[in-house]
Amino acid sequence: MAQDSGTRTLISQSQLSRGRGRVIYWTLLVVVVAGFTLVFLGPLYWMVTGALKSGQEIAQTPPSLFPKDPQPQNYIDAWNNLALAKLLFNTFYYAIGAVLFQLVFDTAAAYSLSKLRPIFGNVILALMLGTLMIPAMVLIVPQYVTVIDLPILHINLLDSPFAIWLPLVANAFNIFLLKRFFDSIPEELMAAALMDGATSLRTLWSIILPLSRPILGVVSIFAVTAVWKDFLWPKLVMPSPETRTVSVGIYAFAGGTPMNVVIAASVIAAIPTVIIFLIFQRNIMSGLTTGSIKG
Repeated sequence: MAQDSGTRTLISQSQLSRGRGRVIYWTLLVVVVAGFTLVFLGPLYWMVTGALKSGQEIAQTPPSLFPKDPQPQNYIDAWNNLALAKLLFNTFYYAIGAVLFQLVFDTAAAYSLSKLRPIFGNVILALMLGTLMIPAMVLIVPQYVTVIDLPILHINLLDSPFAIWLPLVANAFNIFLLKRFFDSIPEELMAAALMDGATSLRTLWSIILPLSRPILGVVSIFAVTAVWKDFLWPKLVMPSPETRTVSVGIYAFAGGTPMNVVIAASVIAAIPTVIIFLIFQRNIMSGLTTGSIKG
């Protein structure tokens, strides 16, 4: 196949057609792909197999690649002893609330900045994006002070789901993603809706949101994974055993639980996010790339 004259690559087609060039190319490709596969799948493999090992086998040095005597009972013990059903329910509940709050408020903010274009909208967007430069750990203390005494209302939000939901709403990255996607929607559709007498809210509901399903799916997945993987913030604002998330609950029980059972609990906790990614991975890529080029 002839190489396009307007396309430039690191290795030319003529070099790849030679015997030595082809061998070098495929060797490097296989080494790189195998290396990255090992880096990403190695910890996952160790976690899954470690959950099937006995306590003595998982602590031995050097570690074994395969369980000598697989013990699937570890998963049952993890489910029962660590009350994973309650922890998973709490985490699902917080994740669903985070999705709803972000879809409502972040979508409204992005729509306003993209289509309504308020005064000083660019300044507001720049200030919001500037918050991405602030390390998350720096915000822990002021956020915690706010949660224990909510300004104006003077309400303590500890052990309340709002302590998790409200900080997640102020997500500059998601607002930026939504705004970039909304920017790619042709203005002709907005003008046509205006001529038909549609209000801004009606235009958002009937035109913008149906066209924005890919990016809304991406924001939803980001919200779920943010709640699922977070540890420090839920540990601070959810001190009661009844309100813990799955990551905090596993940590709390880890002290008096065998390591193989803790690893089995970690595998169970990771399964929902892996399933979500496998199901919606195409939507993730579509949502991230559709609005990247304004057309």
